[in-house]
Amino acid sequence: MKRITILIADDEAEIADLIELHLKKEGYYVLKAGDGQQAVQAVQTHSVDLAILDIMMPKLDGYEVIQQIRGESQMPIIFLSAKTSDLDKVTGLVRGADDYMIKPFNPMELIARVNAHLRRYMQMSQASSGQPALESGGVVIHPDQRMVTLYGETIELTPKEFDILYLLASYPKKVFSTENIFQHVWGEAYYETSNTVMVHIRTLRKKLHDDTNKNKLIKTVWGVGYTFNG
Repeated sequence: MKRITILIADDEAEIADLIELHLKKEGYYVLKAGDGQQAVQAVQTHSVDLAILDIMMPKLDGYEVIQQIRGESQMPIIFLSAKTSDLDKVTGLVRGADDYMIKPFNPMELIARVNAHLRRYMQMSQASSGQPALESGGVVIHPDQRMVTLYGETIELTPKEFDILYLLASYPKKVFSTENIFQHVWGEAYYETSNTVMVHIRTLRKKLHDDTNKNKLIKTVWGVGYTFNG
């Protein structure tokens, strides 16, 4: 059985040690990095399944780290940061994070989110294996490669953006509520204060140039949710 490796990148050793303690209790193998440069090197030299990143780190900040990781891997990434504003959260998600938690944090909640993201990531990877490409309006979705092209040009999507697009495109014309999308893609119960789905839909539309098209691929059904107009 493959061991699951989790990277903790945080320049506060006490926090990294606390997270490591809880992750090891769950049976995970843990790597630690004290700065952003070490975090990138860890991903390049080890098979990492999930990363927990601080944003304010020496040498490379969390945003720079996630940019480099996303060039090589679609693994789940959780930002764990003392930056607390809504803008900080939105920025973290737009940059490619799958989740965003604020310090101080509940270690058990973090572990629950780690488990949920890993479970969902593995399920999506297995479900997409051997699936045919989906095509509509110049967009081609390749599930096996987790790749999307727009009129032949590759579109760089975050893992959650891809999962949302693949979910909607797999059931054209079906309307998914925000709660449905969150539960399918994040694999956990929706919480009322979450605007995570809305943020991901907005950035997904921009990348697909769907925010400027009259015949939108992703349509908003006001008061209900979203549907793929394929």
